[in-house]
Amino acid sequence: MSMKQKLRPLVILVILGAIGGGIWFWQSKRDTASDNELLLYGNVDIRQVELAFNDSERVADLLAEEGDRLKKGQLLAKLETERFELAVARADAQVKNQEQVVARLEAGTRPEEIRKAKADVAAGEAALDDAERTYKRISVLVPQKAASVQNLDDARAAVNSARARLNALNAVLDLAIAGPRKEDIAAAKALLQRYEAELALARRDLKNALLYAPTDGIVQNRILEVGDMASPQKPVYTVALTDPLWVRAYISEPDLGKIREGMKAVVTTDSFPNKQYEGRIGFISPTAEFTPKPVETTQIRTKLVYQVRVFVKNPNDELRLGMPATVRVQLDQPRPIKDQPSTADSAAGQIQ
Repeated sequence: MSMKQKLRPLVILVILGAIGGGIWFWQSKRDTASDNELLLYGNVDIRQVELAFNDSERVADLLAEEGDRLKKGQLLAKLETERFELAVARADAQVKNQEQVVARLEAGTRPEEIRKAKADVAAGEAALDDAERTYKRISVLVPQKAASVQNLDDARAAVNSARARLNALNAVLDLAIAGPRKEDIAAAKALLQRYEAELALARRDLKNALLYAPTDGIVQNRILEVGDMASPQKPVYTVALTDPLWVRAYISEPDLGKIREGMKAVVTTDSFPNKQYEGRIGFISPTAEFTPKPVETTQIRTKLVYQVRVFVKNPNDELRLGMPATVRVQLDQPRPIKDQPSTADSAAGQIQ
């Protein structure tokens, strides 16, 4: 065996060792924070919503599949609408009918009705006059035995009946001239408002037979299928909201004073080690908690920490729910003017 052949395995081992050492050095540098940098660890967090219909009916159509990207206002599903359409038609007919009732009352009595009432009164007066004449004739014939007492009683009853009918006709004429009462008009208008409210409710139920995306997101699960009975208690889709997206990280109490809301941050992940994502600290919890077990930190897990929410930009949709992430915060960032202490506060501090 030649010398070159003997040295070849040794050279390969040296090269592999150099590569491994370089990887270890790069990894250690990547995960080690400088004195001017704070390193936080956490996981990508995304809100999830369960979308359901506001009414109960069978599913007629589903327009989104698992994994589909959604836009706000996008139509996702439909219910069978025959029942809702019939309810709208019935409520609309009630409104139109009551509108005519209100219009008739507000218009008052028609001139033709008043003329008819006057004609009825005139006919009643003529009937009363005839009954009185008949009564007078019979009252003259009774002493002469030309008519019976029964005939006289019948004639008197006819006079009384004709007079009562004339009084009723006069009352009808007075009502026709006076027109509808204000209370009747108010009651008719109130009933119209009730029918209009029922129509609005029926139209809303018809509109609720369509399910729209409340915001941008991604369909995670399609729970129901066409023909299933939907209800407000049965979600149709589970949707992950892609905006906002943040990293839920944790910081120990000694480092809490080093950061503040609004500070810029850089987020990296093991899935895309060569990419950095812009972020900012949007929330710092006011209460302490024990470090969650899934969070990988260099600190003791039982130590009390504070939750930090770092909102991050995800332009290429690479970050996923639960993905481990590292957050780097430069501590020498300038403090916003509104956060800087005032001259009076500085002077007070010097005096103390």
